[in-house]
Amino acid sequence: MTLDPVLCLASASPRRRDLLASIGVAVDVRSVEIDETPQRDEAPATYVVRLAREKARAGAGISSLPVLGADTAVVHDGVVLGKPGSREHAAAMLRSLSGRDHEVLTAVAVSGPAGLLEACVATRVVMREIGNNEIAAYWSTGEPVDKAGGYAIQGLAAVFVKRIEGSHSAVVGLPLFETAALLARQGVPVWNHAMA
Repeated sequence: MTLDPVLCLASASPRRRDLLASIGVAVDVRSVEIDETPQRDEAPATYVVRLAREKARAGAGISSLPVLGADTAVVHDGVVLGKPGSREHAAAMLRSLSGRDHEVLTAVAVSGPAGLLEACVATRVVMREIGNNEIAAYWSTGEPVDKAGGYAIQGLAAVFVKRIEGSHSAVVGLPLFETAALLARQGVPVWNHAMA
């Protein structure tokens, strides 16, 4: 049985769609185009919140449902690591993360009857040492190509992650605890809405 969408997801990310499905939220996916260029001297948290809000606002212009926008950034030594532009770029990012910790920031914004609500979650990720041969082999899988920081915690790179402190789902792309709370405030039911 297919459920009618109760939320517009302003993102083409299959990870975010799957995370929302995991908490019983059927979505209408509407990819939106926004300028993701960081502003001059913009702090990483400000950056991800701004993008999440812009995505939610853009989606609100094309859907009558409540709209969710989100953005995730990998932050290392205060610098946002985007998606790798090349094999060399990805290798440099992974070498910089190897044997060290970094922060993953995920912001979520939900536009709806209660206005524009948002949350930003920071998670600390500790990587083990990653050898150059492993980095080359990982690139050849194709997985790092479109991933912030050049890795996917929910994929093959899980073996590089020693531990995390915070929200695993936020590192994947959507902090589910905070998202469910925002959705509830907008009247969007999750799987346990009958129990509330």
